[in-house]
Amino acid sequence: MKKRTWKKIALTAAAVVVLGIVVLPLHIWWVMRPRIDAKTRIMARIDLNKPIQKTDADRITAWLYQQKGVEHVLVSKQSDMAIFTYSPLKNNANTIAQEFRQDLAYDRAVRIVPSEDEMAMGCPVAGASFAYKVYKFMNHIF
Repeated sequence: MKKRTWKKIALTAAAVVVLGIVVLPLHIWWVMRPRIDAKTRIMARIDLNKPIQKTDADRITAWLYQQKGVEHVLVSKQSDMAIFTYSPLKNNANTIAQEFRQDLAYDRAVRIVPSEDEMAMGCPVAGASFAYKVYKFMNHIF
């Protein structure tokens, strides 16, 4: 009877370990996956590629604030760029950039989309954190 009990304990422990190995990556993936909901805000940047003055910056700021879903706008006349946050459920940055070029006649304006490497370098905590490394490993596996 003692042998059966140890076999049962060993089999149960092995089953728990195997289940943990299967469930843990799925749980990490589920928790770390990107979610877009009503609270989600995305930042976008448009490089104007031509010098602007204060009046141009004011006009661009006003135009961007009129776009559906746009919440915060910063237009820099020193660097000739517009940065804004928007709700992805209400609008799309590519659409905003395209309408921007058409409506305001900034035909050389370009939406800047950072590469994955640039995004990883953007947050100093992300690249070094254990959770981020586990997330990247799970993305590689799945």
